[in-house]
Amino acid sequence: MGIYLPERVLTNFELEKMVETTDEWIRTRTGIRERRIAKKGECASDLGSRAALDAIKNAGLTPQQIDLIIVATTTPDMLFPSTACMIQHKIGAHCGAFDLAAACSGFPYALTAATGFVQGGMYKNVLVVGAEVLSGFIDWKDRSTCVLFGDGAGAAVVSTVKDGHGIKATYLGADGAQGDLLQIPAGGSRIPPSEESVKSGLHFLKMQGTEVFKVAVRKMEEAISEVLKQGNLKPEDVDCLIPHQANFRILQAVAERVRIPLEKVYLNVERYGNMSGASTVVALYEAVQQKKIKPGSNVVMVAFGGGLTWASCLIKW
Repeated sequence: MGIYLPERVLTNFELEKMVETTDEWIRTRTGIRERRIAKKGECASDLGSRAALDAIKNAGLTPQQIDLIIVATTTPDMLFPSTACMIQHKIGAHCGAFDLAAACSGFPYALTAATGFVQGGMYKNVLVVGAEVLSGFIDWKDRSTCVLFGDGAGAAVVSTVKDGHGIKATYLGADGAQGDLLQIPAGGSRIPPSEESVKSGLHFLKMQGTEVFKVAVRKMEEAISEVLKQGNLKPEDVDCLIPHQANFRILQAVAERVRIPLEKVYLNVERYGNMSGASTVVALYEAVQQKKIKPGSNVVMVAFGGGLTWASCLIKW
């Protein structure tokens, strides 16, 4: 695995000067103290390619040994070509490449796709990247959303294993009927870019926070339960839960409902906020680096995002 986080740190105290909010209000409602912000002109493929090269190096491979690139992103460089193609070019790989759109559930969705490609024998080494520059899609005058999100990227190389470890089970879910709860309305074929769409702020992220909170808790609980059922495990068998870092209150509620102690839940939302498709992979990377995850650990990754989408993966480390 590999990660890349922009150097710029935006604290709650700085946000106090930009919008009507306070450090205390943000911390008590979200658990967030600061987040990373990409430099002007820095795009998703810039962050993603750095994380990708780090992951490939840590896997003991070269870019030429990567057979496929899957990029999970909500904030692509452009509508097309895909950000995966941009990353392929920047790292010097020669393989197929495509983007996957599942919002904050993007990385476990992409990890599930990579698992199928490898298990089916189609590819040997699949590079999965989660990369986001959400700061460019946030209305910095909207205090209900601008305090939540940050930029970052993470990557993992998925290959075959022979010792019984690896990705043991996955679970994907979606409900398009509730897609309006979390979305960027304009920029696609439904509302193409126009002077009016820009003036109306329709290219910024929109969220119905209270409803998203309720559904997120319920569906993340479902995703965890389903993947544990597939793996014939119980909550007490989980050594580390890697959740999408959306909001501390959501994560606390999910942990309580699935009966996994909070000390087994890896949290970095305080430092990075919600990095959408990059969130879970960065958390997984840090948990391994900090030895919260060791060889033999049962790890559950779970996420929830716009779509609405939800996903989970059971990994034997």
